[in-house]
Amino acid sequence: MQKPAVAAPSLRLFELLEILVREARPLTLAEAVAASTWPKPSVHRLLIQLEAGGWLAREPEGRRYALAPRLLRLAEDTLAGSTQQGVRHAVLRQLVLDVGESCNFTALSGAEVVYLDRIESAFPLQMNLRAGTRVPVHCSASGKLLLAHMPSSQRNALLDSLTFTRFTATTLTTREALEAECRRIRKDNYAVDAEEFVDGLVCVAVPVRGADGRSLRCAVAVQAPVTRMTLAQALEKLPRLHAAADTLGRTWA
Repeated sequence: MQKPAVAAPSLRLFELLEILVREARPLTLAEAVAASTWPKPSVHRLLIQLEAGGWLAREPEGRRYALAPRLLRLAEDTLAGSTQQGVRHAVLRQLVLDVGESCNFTALSGAEVVYLDRIESAFPLQMNLRAGTRVPVHCSASGKLLLAHMPSSQRNALLDSLTFTRFTATTLTTREALEAECRRIRKDNYAVDAEEFVDGLVCVAVPVRGADGRSLRCAVAVQAPVTRMTLAQALEKLPRLHAAADTLGRTWA
C-alpha cells in the first residue's frame, strides 16, 4: 500500500525549528528567510503558526522569534526518554561508585538547569534532588558551565534577562562577576559551585560533548556536603568526571 504523502508545509515547520535551534539565537523574519532561503511570505506564515502553537515566542521588542518553553520541555523529555537513557544512567551510576558522592546529568532550559538524571550516594545525608528538578543558572556549577560555553549572542541575551537572586553569601550577584567566571570556565574546562546555591553544599561540573568532540550536549557533576568533601577534594575528582563525560558524549555518536 502506498504511504500517504506528507504535505511539504508540515515538514517545513520542523525544518524551520531546526534552523532556529542550529542558529542558537532568536531570529528576525529577515534572518529566518536568509537562513532558510524560502520565500518571505512562507517563512512568515510558518513563524506565525509556530508562535500560535506555543513552539516559538516573540521577544518583548516584537521582532525576534525565540524557542518557547513548550519546545524546550519537549527536548528535555526526548533526551530523558531516549533509547540511550539506560546507558547514560549506568555511566552515572558507575561515576557515583568511583567518586563516592552524588552525581548529576543536566541540561540548560532557559535560565535554569534541569536535572535529566541524578544518582544519590550511599550516605544517609542526601539532598534528594530528583530528575526534573530545576535550579538557577547563575549559582549552579552546571548552569555556569553551560552558560560559559553558549554562543556569545545567546549568552548575552540570557544575561540581559537574568535576575541575580542571592541564595547564599557566595552567590554571584552581578553580571560582571558571572562573565568573569564564564571566562575562567572556558579556560579551565570545568565549573564550581562553592556553596553558591545552598550553604554547605559544593559541586564541580564538566562538559559533555558530542562524538565530534565540539558540540556541547549537557553537563555532568559531582555534588556533596562540604563536611564530607571540600571543594579542593571535589576538584580531585576531575579526571573521573572528564572520563565519564567522554563516555556519555559517545552516546550521541
